[in-house]
Amino acid sequence: MAATVVNWTSLLSSATVTASSSSVFTKLRSTPFLRLSFTLSPLCSRTRTQRMAQSLSRSTLGLTHPAPIQPPKISFAAKEIDLVEWKGDILAIGVTEKDMAKDENLKFQNPILKKLDSHLGGLLAEASSEEDFSGKAGQSTVLRLPGLGSKRVGLIGLGQCTSAIAAYRSLGEAVAGAAKTSQASNVAISLASSEGLSGDSKLTTASAIACGTVLGIHEDSRFKSESKKPALKSVDILGLGTGPELEKRLKYAEDVCSGIIFGRELVNAPANVLTPGVLAEEASKIASMYNDVLSVTILDAEQCKELKMGSYLGVAAASANPPHFIHLCYKPPSGPAKTKLALVGKGLTFDSGGYNIKTGPGCSIELMKFDMGGSAAVLGAAKALGQIKPPGVEVHFIVAACENMISGTGMRPGDIVTASNGKTIEVNNTDAEGRLTLADALVYACNQGVEKIVDLATLTGACVVALGPSIAGIFTPSDDLAKEVLAASEISGEKLWRMPLEESYWESMKSGVADMVNTGGRPGGAITAALFLKQFVDEKVQWMHIDMAGPVWNDKKKTGTGFGISTLVEWVLKNSS
Repeated sequence: MAATVVNWTSLLSSATVTASSSSVFTKLRSTPFLRLSFTLSPLCSRTRTQRMAQSLSRSTLGLTHPAPIQPPKISFAAKEIDLVEWKGDILAIGVTEKDMAKDENLKFQNPILKKLDSHLGGLLAEASSEEDFSGKAGQSTVLRLPGLGSKRVGLIGLGQCTSAIAAYRSLGEAVAGAAKTSQASNVAISLASSEGLSGDSKLTTASAIACGTVLGIHEDSRFKSESKKPALKSVDILGLGTGPELEKRLKYAEDVCSGIIFGRELVNAPANVLTPGVLAEEASKIASMYNDVLSVTILDAEQCKELKMGSYLGVAAASANPPHFIHLCYKPPSGPAKTKLALVGKGLTFDSGGYNIKTGPGCSIELMKFDMGGSAAVLGAAKALGQIKPPGVEVHFIVAACENMISGTGMRPGDIVTASNGKTIEVNNTDAEGRLTLADALVYACNQGVEKIVDLATLTGACVVALGPSIAGIFTPSDDLAKEVLAASEISGEKLWRMPLEESYWESMKSGVADMVNTGGRPGGAITAALFLKQFVDEKVQWMHIDMAGPVWNDKKKTGTGFGISTLVEWVLKNSS
């Protein structure tokens, strides 16, 4: 069956378009996720307007529209108060395995647990023994016991480690889960052992707990016919200090979480809703919300052609949904920018594999909406940084958004495409498309005069095989940049592992008719992919590639994770003055 292909580049005279005559546009503007803003060229005929409306209507295939659900609003407060006197729905205590140690009379040795247990008549110790609760990571128990100001007491296991940020974020998530189950509106969170924490550690711990709670309470129900509104309204963090510095860190956690939730929702949105054009519109909305520090440029296919982005446009050629090249720029509200950074994200809103179509068990074609997870990380970081407003740093957020589809206009195996730096690529596999889009995005980033680039992409299954579903691989020739990003990930709690850039593997990427092929053999697939990207980065620029194909998606919860956003924000802050 023949498909109608509309050439958007002949219709649009600019990246911004406005129309009010069509009911399609009226309907789209009333849909939060699809809020579009257009300006038609005076030369556009009514026929062209109708064709544009038909093309736009494809973004609502299946008549699916996300419901306008607001992210949860939780009030956080840091307090120094006796746990016994706190009044509310749930008093949650984070405990290590060491904290759960008992004496010969089966009584707690930890002072805080001992005090709580004495007010509960020994029932806390008794119940923890009966339920075989030992404080291991992942364990939790919530009990309704009389004797305290709180209605329920919860023990949340932190495992053996008391300093891992990930453990404190998990504590917040566990408390959020308990609050959902009991429909609690207010909770308090404390640690059984906090006396060993330094002042800075207490700030970081409180921030991680708050972040975990917000992310734990959030559920993306935009595409469900019914949704439950969370009851949790307030969280008191006890025993980790008070004051303006702590309040500042809690506000920081809120800003980062808003970026993570935004990133998760981008990844979760199906490809019939989140097209390249809608992704560009979401980026534009971020710039509009924080226009004191963010500006936006959206390039259409014709403008990308003028910039000689043949590699990117080759991938986009088969889709009825046109490509949109997204460039957000952050500049501090005052003072000069001493450092220029770029964050580049892979933006395949759907990846069919092209003519090398994804087939067979394990191909995960039904999940290929998450192939824009790198762009979600970049745009989520932009949203967070637009609120935080770090001084002394300029940041470019770059996404070459498109779809990898199949049609008579599409790229074929064996085709040769030319990237914007003049290098030619023999396409020996159309399913290795992400690196083709990133090639032109990296050249563009270097042309912005940046000193450091971090790109993020759901690039290879090989990296998932090597590191599993929870760890992203990082590739960089710069030891200094590796130290910076790994240090940021230690604060964020996200797991990264540095992988080798083995130059000898480049032999498998050589072509007989072009400068290179776009994929080598199966051995070392994540490494050869990174070596491919390296060909499009200026040698004077420090560069890192993050392959996040594993941690972009939580298969157990069937949802995006927002991976990378926390680390990117921390890294940018470390580079600010």
